[in-house]
Amino acid sequence: MIRKEMKLGVNVDHVATLREARKTDYPDPALGALLAEYGGCDSVVAHLREDRRHIKEEDIILIKGAIKIPFNLEMSINKDIVSFAVNLKPQKATLVPEKRKELTTEGGVDLVTHYTRVKKAVERLKKEGIEVSLFIDPVKSQIVKAKNMGVEVVEFNTGRYSESKTKTERDKEIEKLKQAVCYAKEQGFFVAAGHGLEYENVKDIVKIKEIEELNIGHSIISQAVFVGIVQAVEEMVELINK
Repeated sequence: MIRKEMKLGVNVDHVATLREARKTDYPDPALGALLAEYGGCDSVVAHLREDRRHIKEEDIILIKGAIKIPFNLEMSINKDIVSFAVNLKPQKATLVPEKRKELTTEGGVDLVTHYTRVKKAVERLKKEGIEVSLFIDPVKSQIVKAKNMGVEVVEFNTGRYSESKTKTERDKEIEKLKQAVCYAKEQGFFVAAGHGLEYENVKDIVKIKEIEELNIGHSIISQAVFVGIVQAVEEMVELINK
């Protein structure tokens, strides 16, 4: 298999979203994770939200036990969820902001406003040997705060790019992302990106060679409705390879 310049993490949250729509015991996110692994992704991602609207603790435990590739737990800095992560010990924990009423994550963690609280969670996770990533907006002040916290991974929020309606808006957001990525690389970070990426708009993102990992969920699971998870992942892998 040809290795890609960028890694791909597949978020399986929306396998659980389908399950919860009817409150059944299927489809199983752990099986989705195994199929994504078979399709060629480099890691599996799942978000244990405070309201447990899709992924549950038992899903996380089953996913981590089933796959051979790294597991990345998306999570807030909620005390109970941090404690769950400490006991689980995922290979990576990505700290994201969370609002109960949002449809999906609406922005990056504001490290300037919530520096002390986030740093406390970071220190607790790192103490247990868990690699910590911070999901942040592509803004220099956020990168500086991430550096001060001693983390080695940042994931830039591509939401504003993904939601752009015009070419002018997209070009502006791509330029902001490029500048942030280059600055983060200068600071020694492993750089990931994600949020709202799909099979068309990812083509401009993969041109930013300094990005080392993309994390994508909704569009892959949506494509899987028509072609299956394995092929949906393979199609995204092919785009990243190109």
